[in-house]
Amino acid sequence: MKVLNLQCAHQHSFEGWFASEDDFQAQLARGIVECPMCADKSIQKMPSAPRLNLGGHQAPQATGSDQGSPKTGAPGSTPSLVPQHHAVASTADAATAIQTSASPAEQAAFLKALRHVVANTEDVGERFADEARRMHYGDAEARSIRGQASVREAVELMEEGIEVMPLPLPAAVKETLQ
Repeated sequence: MKVLNLQCAHQHSFEGWFASEDDFQAQLARGIVECPMCADKSIQKMPSAPRLNLGGHQAPQATGSDQGSPKTGAPGSTPSLVPQHHAVASTADAATAIQTSASPAEQAAFLKALRHVVANTEDVGERFADEARRMHYGDAEARSIRGQASVREAVELMEEGIEVMPLPLPAAVKETLQ
């Protein structure tokens, strides 16, 4: 098994596991290798040192350079989750800052938080605005939902006093990672 350090055109770094270099090149040529943060298919292999995992050897510890940095150690640096009974409208633009400038640890925390939201909300799809209104006005049971809404629909919901927030859902959150 070959573990490769990969990076997309937006500078997101991630690992890819392949049976061989030829397998990686074949998957890359077929366009099935994509960034888990932004689904970019413009992927390049980054330089890396070989690593052998031998029985009894511990994984290398993180260097002290990240520890205590404001980006990873500050309270509230983990993305907050949507409270119960709140509605969420998804847009791809809302996470641009996280997807383009976050460290790999912050990207992983972001994806973990999104997976939690997906696992604990009901996807109502295009019915999002209607279902959020039904819940707000007591015509439907209050629950955590997610779906799609246009900018106009989201603004109208907020003007009615219905709490919504954009929630980007990269492909990596929607599917099981292999």
